[in-house]
Amino acid sequence: MTRRPSPRPTGRPTRAATTVLAVSAAMAAALAGCTGGSDGSDDGAADDPSTSATPTAKPTTAAPAERPAPGACYDLGFEEALAPTVTNEAVDCAADHTAQTYAVGQLATYADGHLLAVDDPAVQAGLGETCRSSLAEYVGGDTDALRLSVLRPVWFSPSIEASDAGEDWYRCDVIAVVDDATLGTLPPTMEGALAGDGLTSLGLCGTAAPGADGFRRIACGLEHSWRAIDVVDLGSSYPGEDAASSAGSAQCQSAAGELASDVLDYEWGYEWPTQEQWDAGQTYGLCWAPA
Repeated sequence: MTRRPSPRPTGRPTRAATTVLAVSAAMAAALAGCTGGSDGSDDGAADDPSTSATPTAKPTTAAPAERPAPGACYDLGFEEALAPTVTNEAVDCAADHTAQTYAVGQLATYADGHLLAVDDPAVQAGLGETCRSSLAEYVGGDTDALRLSVLRPVWFSPSIEASDAGEDWYRCDVIAVVDDATLGTLPPTMEGALAGDGLTSLGLCGTAAPGADGFRRIACGLEHSWRAIDVVDLGSSYPGEDAASSAGSAQCQSAAGELASDVLDYEWGYEWPTQEQWDAGQTYGLCWAPA
């Protein structure tokens, strides 16, 4: 949802339905349901057990593949970034690429003394939290700076077949969603990318006012007219539609006023998540102002 009032004495608040962070919320929903294990139908499943053509021969299992390397770069498409597993080989970070690995580790597949499958919801939920919580430090900003950017974490783990063959790694990559379903080309390293003036090009901006016709969320490095300027903390649980819709109004008006050249005549915007978007990972509101 969005609210786009002007604090002029004669102005009336307007309210228009829109999707809060449509790209990232959709991505979060997709990741929540998909990132991690495989149902075995993907063409990129690695290390499938191989068997001899002779019926009496014993099956043999391929050795586990090499673990991913921190700092490695990959040229992924948008759909590939949302896939549970990927088989793309690393590319030279000096060449064009759209993803960089910022964390690699061992999957937590044990719970209460039981071994869990790689695609178990508990395993994937833990992996998602690990990758989300470690990205801000890697790119050189705090949580709010990350939320005000187009940078997003994606994560991968072995396919079920590869996991059965002994692979137990996870891989966290950073991507930049610079436009609808479009990944941007990254610099040779994303470490510290949000430090200093990183939000100048990697910040979250809009092609129009939030909720207006033609509004798209894009990277601030592209031509834009509005910018996300502040984050509204909505707590640890969804406060409900009414509370969420009013929680950031004063904060957003104040934040936009500080940037305005005329404190008596300026515009501002506030977006808040629905319950569905909250469940998909959009747990905060955003303040907007003309760029």
